[in-house]
Amino acid sequence: MPKIVHTVMEWRALRSTHQAAGRIIGFVPTMGALHRGHASLIQAARQECDVVLASVFVNPTQFDEATDFDTYPRTLEADLALMEKAGVDTVFAPSVGEMYPNGRHYTVEEDTLSRELCGAHRPGHFTGVLTVVMKLLQIAGADRAYFGEKDWQQLQLIRGMAEAFFLETEIVGWPTVREADGLALSSRNVRLTPDERTLAPRFHAILQSAPDATTATEQLTTLGFRVDYVEDRPGRRLGAVRLGSTRLIDNVAR
Repeated sequence: MPKIVHTVMEWRALRSTHQAAGRIIGFVPTMGALHRGHASLIQAARQECDVVLASVFVNPTQFDEATDFDTYPRTLEADLALMEKAGVDTVFAPSVGEMYPNGRHYTVEEDTLSRELCGAHRPGHFTGVLTVVMKLLQIAGADRAYFGEKDWQQLQLIRGMAEAFFLETEIVGWPTVREADGLALSSRNVRLTPDERTLAPRFHAILQSAPDATTATEQLTTLGFRVDYVEDRPGRRLGAVRLGSTRLIDNVAR
């Protein structure tokens, strides 16, 4: 089982030992409720690094709806089993107080991309994401940090933040892992009803096949999806839809 640390001080003591030995540290930040997509990130870090650190922290500042935070699945025992199998050495599982000792007075905010796409529908979401990722990257002090490409907008924002603040950690994007029917893996997929789960793969299929974003929106709406957006950006089509109480995001190369 991976070693679990709960405080910044505990990890920094371990980190100094690894760094003194010249070991390359890979970091995979998560909010828990892990699945095969997270496992692929951990396995990538395991292949490319000497030491693998993963975090489990359900970050309250990135939820625009309190009920979403309250109902987010917390499955630490199962997460630890997956991490052990995938090759994690140490798990950083801090409390909210450990991560926000000064409350929410200090934040990281981006003023352009974070207000578009998902940001237009989830005010403040990316400020919460960037703030906690900045904290985690500073704590981890890793050589490389791994993020999934399913959250394409988030990945671009984190890369931009790392560049803007001269962070030394390399931000590594990793391909989206999907079910056999094309649905992108997400911790929120468990909320889909059986009928919604049957329909959900059409989201990815239409993003791939529709000739333009307007047609994709029309097709998805006809099928019963509530579409937040479908937009074509250079080299990428991105979309977000809702089925029942579940919000799905995805993107495809163009």
